[in-house]
Amino acid sequence: MTTPKKVVIGLSGGVDSSVAALLLKQQGYEVIGLFMKNWHDDSVTISKECPWLDDSNDALIVAEKLGIPFQTIDLSVAYKERIVDYMFREYERGRTPNPDVLCNREIKFDLFLKMAVDLGADYVATGHYCRKESEVSRDGATLYRLLAGKDRNKDQSYFLCQLNQEQLSRALFPIGELEKSEVRQIAAQHNLITADKKDSQGLCFIGKVRLPEFLQQQLQPREGRIVEIPATAPFYHRPLPRFSNRREELAYYSEKPTYAPDEGRDVGRHQGAHYFTIGQRKGLDVGGTPEPLFVIQTDVRNNIIYTGQGKSHPGLYRRALFVADQELHWVRPDLALSPDESLEVRARIRYRQELQAATLYKIEGGLYVDFQQPQSAITEGQFVAWYLGEELIGSGVIA
Repeated sequence: MTTPKKVVIGLSGGVDSSVAALLLKQQGYEVIGLFMKNWHDDSVTISKECPWLDDSNDALIVAEKLGIPFQTIDLSVAYKERIVDYMFREYERGRTPNPDVLCNREIKFDLFLKMAVDLGADYVATGHYCRKESEVSRDGATLYRLLAGKDRNKDQSYFLCQLNQEQLSRALFPIGELEKSEVRQIAAQHNLITADKKDSQGLCFIGKVRLPEFLQQQLQPREGRIVEIPATAPFYHRPLPRFSNRREELAYYSEKPTYAPDEGRDVGRHQGAHYFTIGQRKGLDVGGTPEPLFVIQTDVRNNIIYTGQGKSHPGLYRRALFVADQELHWVRPDLALSPDESLEVRARIRYRQELQAATLYKIEGGLYVDFQQPQSAITEGQFVAWYLGEELIGSGVIA
């Protein structure tokens, strides 16, 4: 008789991880539930939708129902250092980080994984809507493939775009083959307390926050100008140069717009350029324009927010973006490109965005992602992820 494999699952107090734990137990694994307490400060939350204490209690009730060991672990110090402090640094630079992607890379599949291994676990499991497959390479090594979840409306592979082969080798995603409705149905059939619980929203492990208030803990308010840039601005009407090579062409199409304050008109005031992100509409508090204003650029050095009218404003769109080598990550290192190599893929620059046809082009120092169609609100600090078919093969931080 073989000893069952041991799995430590991150029980979040939600329906997805609850059903994931149930399925693992049904499949014969020895399951241990751990709740990660990563945040203490409730003063910046805007609702009681995701308080950690209620979630912890729900996770405990589920564990007792399933008859699995359970404990709460406090990772708040590491979470602050690796996620929250990083967020502050990025916003201060005028970039927009993605804490959920970082949380998976730095917390769930690093610290949490190491703790699970210390407990003698063979795997860690989460309630992500994604799938994992493996195949044997020509040299006999096992390659792990990160695939989109079956429920395309809930596919969360993007949030795992920074995982590596070692992390994937230890990961299980029990609900990846299910639709969300099936997950809730299974929870109801087994009388799990989380069956009808709303999905949590907001920052990973923090919940819904008023972002300016959250950032004001370290980034002080500073009044500045809101400038509206017309669609006739010189940058949008530059003469198209003759390109001597592909690299010059991609550098041109990935160039971020630059503006001078006198190119537009002052339409309002703000309390800090570092609180805003490209594509943002809410929070500007500027009225009286025929179409809504959108943030098209932030200048944190001079504390100016540049805006444009309407979703079709040219300042919102770029055809290409760049990822520097130090921010480039291949989930499948065997598919990594060498300089001057290219690859046709489908890519997204934010969660839930429809995958877009694009070409990767590698140069010395980084990689260009050249989209077939210009993309709205390409934002520094966010992650771009690229796929072959339904497999996520790589990602990077947008420069």
